[in-house]
Amino acid sequence: MCMKLSTNDLPVSQRRAWLREVIGREYTNVEITPPAGGRLFNEMTIYQWNELRLSSIRSNAIVLERLPKEPVHNCHDAYFAVVLLSGLYWLEQNGRDAVLQPGDMTLYDATRPHRIVCPARFTKLIVSIPRPMLRDRVPGIEHCTALRIPGNGGMGAITGNFIRSCASQAGELPMRDFAGLAEQCASLLALTLASVRPAAVQQTWTRAMLLFRIKDFVEQNLGDPGLSAALAASGVTLSPRYINDLFKDEETSLMRYVWSRRLERCRRDLQSQSLKGQPVSRIAFRWGFNDLSHFSRAFKQRFGEAPRSYRAFSREAVSSGSMGDVN
Repeated sequence: MCMKLSTNDLPVSQRRAWLREVIGREYTNVEITPPAGGRLFNEMTIYQWNELRLSSIRSNAIVLERLPKEPVHNCHDAYFAVVLLSGLYWLEQNGRDAVLQPGDMTLYDATRPHRIVCPARFTKLIVSIPRPMLRDRVPGIEHCTALRIPGNGGMGAITGNFIRSCASQAGELPMRDFAGLAEQCASLLALTLASVRPAAVQQTWTRAMLLFRIKDFVEQNLGDPGLSAALAASGVTLSPRYINDLFKDEETSLMRYVWSRRLERCRRDLQSQSLKGQPVSRIAFRWGFNDLSHFSRAFKQRFGEAPRSYRAFSREAVSSGSMGDVN
């Protein structure tokens, strides 16, 4: 699914408010400072990429700032990996600064305060990665934000080139082939971020591996409506109390995690063109829900729309969008 959005489609007087609303909906809530005396221009092409999203963005000079008191929406619970293609890019977060040159990469947490300064026209790619996915793969990921990852060698070069290649070929590949590259992208990003993680960060690898084992069990049993803390504990030979203690590291619990993964699976199925003929109820039941009213409320709270409305919006986006080139 491809979506193209541009300030060029609006009168100059409406662009700032429109862009703030779009960024708030698609990425995170920010305040926008347009170029002094300049023309506000921003154009984005967004591809849904399995659980990831790949965005290509062209923009004039701009400053974006996420304030501490901005609300956190569940759909924004993500990390953003940035590959700068042209121009200059300065990111501030968690008391650290990353100043990028073309080819460099960095990472920031969409839910936490940050400031992005781009003093001139620039282009960049953004890969949006759900927080749970990156936490599973890179323990201590919170220490990896606002670090410059050079693009002229090492893992930064490998991963940056891979992301650029995926973006440039997105319009040429069949959707199934393009989607198949998302997992490789997530793995490369994890390796790259692990390579720049501060050495002083002490990791509890045993807890991380146990948590990974529990989550793998959950994934294999998501469709079982009887999946419970007791069943998971039996499946991984740990106590329910210890399992929930492990999930405290991620500020959640086992069953909240189960609900989150079920909702994500339903979201993906509702977007799938191959499943467009299946009733919403069948999709919900397939992923372990047995109360449709509860499912609908939970889905709307997580993604901002009821399941049927979300499916209709996805279809409209597919029919109106195109898999055009991303430069």
